[in-house]
Amino acid sequence: MLSSGAKAAKPSFVSYVSPEEIQIKEPIEKEVNPRLLPGELLLCEASTVYKYIHEDGSNRGTCGKLVCTNFKIAFLDDDSASDDNEPQLKNKIIGENDITLQCVDQIYGVYDEKKKLLTGQLRKYPEKLIIYCKDLRVFNFCLRFTKEEEVKRIVSGIIHHSQTPKLLKRLFLFSYASAAPNNTDERNQTVMFDTLEDWRNELERTKGNVQYKVVTTNEGYRISEKLPLYFVVPICVSEETILKYEGRGIPIWCWSCHNGAALLKMSAFPKEQDDSTAQMQKAFLDGIYKTISKPPYELLKTDDLSSSLPSLQDIQTAYTRYKQLFLIDNSADFWATDVKWFSLLESTNWLEIIRRVLKKAIEVVECLERQHTNVLLIEESATDLCCVISSLVQVMMDSYSRTKSGFQSLIQKEWVIGGHGFLDRCNHLHQSDKEEAPVFLLLLDCVWQLVQQYPAAFEFTETYLTVLSDSLYVPIFSTFFFNSQHQKDTNTTGESLETQSGPFRFLTVWDWSVQFDPKAQAFLNNPLYAEKPKPDKSQRKTARFKHQRQLSCPLTQTKSSPKRGFFREETDHLIKNILGKRIGKFINSSDEPPNSFREFYDSWHSKPVDYHGLLLPRIDGPEIRVWAQRYLRWIPEVQLHGGGTIATAARILDLMEEVERLQVKMDEEHSQAVSGNIHAVPMLRNSARLSSLFPFALIHRQSVKPALPTSTWKDLEDEDDLVKRDDEFVDLSSDMLKCIY
Repeated sequence: MLSSGAKAAKPSFVSYVSPEEIQIKEPIEKEVNPRLLPGELLLCEASTVYKYIHEDGSNRGTCGKLVCTNFKIAFLDDDSASDDNEPQLKNKIIGENDITLQCVDQIYGVYDEKKKLLTGQLRKYPEKLIIYCKDLRVFNFCLRFTKEEEVKRIVSGIIHHSQTPKLLKRLFLFSYASAAPNNTDERNQTVMFDTLEDWRNELERTKGNVQYKVVTTNEGYRISEKLPLYFVVPICVSEETILKYEGRGIPIWCWSCHNGAALLKMSAFPKEQDDSTAQMQKAFLDGIYKTISKPPYELLKTDDLSSSLPSLQDIQTAYTRYKQLFLIDNSADFWATDVKWFSLLESTNWLEIIRRVLKKAIEVVECLERQHTNVLLIEESATDLCCVISSLVQVMMDSYSRTKSGFQSLIQKEWVIGGHGFLDRCNHLHQSDKEEAPVFLLLLDCVWQLVQQYPAAFEFTETYLTVLSDSLYVPIFSTFFFNSQHQKDTNTTGESLETQSGPFRFLTVWDWSVQFDPKAQAFLNNPLYAEKPKPDKSQRKTARFKHQRQLSCPLTQTKSSPKRGFFREETDHLIKNILGKRIGKFINSSDEPPNSFREFYDSWHSKPVDYHGLLLPRIDGPEIRVWAQRYLRWIPEVQLHGGGTIATAARILDLMEEVERLQVKMDEEHSQAVSGNIHAVPMLRNSARLSSLFPFALIHRQSVKPALPTSTWKDLEDEDDLVKRDDEFVDLSSDMLKCIY
């Protein structure tokens, strides 16, 4: 109980009794109002709400106000966070306690200590509210001290606005576009591929303009609403051929290799057809294949991704199981699952799907690079797995796609303009759960595997990929909120909301200044990027572009480097024996690569890496890792104090800063230009306060780990005996973190 002489209640508290035993005498006096964006409206609110800090079992939390707008759910306390406690990667749009409505995954209510999924109309309102977010955050709110009418309004409002189906134009995207001034740089050095000139420039850049052409047949969307206005096809394909089946069965160009081989994609014909129609379509396809297999085109290999890769349903099922490992309510739940974490991880099948996708991309690379063969990817709509494979192939083979602007242009070309159904796959409108599938997250996870294996080859960082994944759920950018270019164009024209008339002017996510200030944007750029050296003028006259690209596959013979397994060299021998035997099934995949693939794969990995040439990821079992920054950043128990990749980066940046200071002293003429980049990431200097969760959070209070019985430590002394024991008897949490990071 609170003593009578205690001071007035403050928003932050530490309770050593259950919340039910606390009596609130006075409401919070200070009025806290949300900061609203243009077009954002306050819909409902509730006072005297407690937000729990769930690192441990104690009832620690903050008292404040819970509000719901047409853009977000926000928790407001009357004691704003100090600069010392704010995350360094501060988002100007989304606060630390803000959840956009599209980011809400599931909402649970707690009734008499029992969790229940909340949907639709409620007869009884919960005492506690738990919100699971798509970016893996978990919010716990206590409503016991909130007025009953406010509880009804806030709970009903949150469920209605975040979970019930809605119309497209009810998204906050349109409210913001009609109310906010548009004074940003829309292009931002990213090629948007919405003009004829963009496609012609890309053809010229890749030397594909000899065999392929940009067509304007779909202007006004007279062929198909699923195809973009402009796209590239083989020169031999006529306009009549494109019109015949509304674009289906037409090979669409994605990218050309240095040797003339090209990557193509095609939307397949429906499988359930009557015999006469099927025969006509088969004859049509045979004609297409023969045409693009003749000179000047290379041989053609077709690959039906629907039969060679997991289905979208399998991908969704695997990801649903996978993300449950990281949606942790409290410390007790974390430590309960920690002892069998590797078994749970393997059972999700998510990492195996990543491995299979990367393997498929390498197979395509082999055909293009080694066999000089055109590859035609086939899928029902050519807008899901085709986008994944074509993007990965270009990241592996084209160093331009590993720059920040190049990668963003790639996403625009293959995904946004290519017609990936972001609206349905992310289920932004909550209209059909059957259409939901994390296809774009699958791509980002695959790219992250490459980034963490070859960091110097990428101009952007893993933080960039993490922030990009978060931007999927920020409805002020149009990039990830339409199914096709046609859908965006038809909803852009016409009258806006009541405030103005005329077309909407949507923002693009590629203008990072909307979300982050320059200091925060520094975390998106890789300071260790091995920038491609510019050739001398004398060399430029004699060097041939084709020859430079042929060197993408290293030719220098060197001694084969030893295979890198799941464990770093400094990892303890005991843990190697324990975990190495336990995850043997996870390491050895059922589908072994064919001999030609293995020869190409092993040959490349036996030679030095050219960061501006071909990159092949290591895909043997445990080489595929957990994207720790994205999935573990909200779990304080897994942070490494003063450790992780950020600790290494901090020290390297210190050295780079010192080198630049010396450069200033040596060359006073360029001191101003050089000093402009010296303090790109000044917050890293205070490395004592960093953890592996940085830059999304600073040092968190560490939770108390349950004590291990003495018998368990005795068991650790016997390696062979411990290997045979079941997972639930082994606590390897700290060593697990070493493996992940």
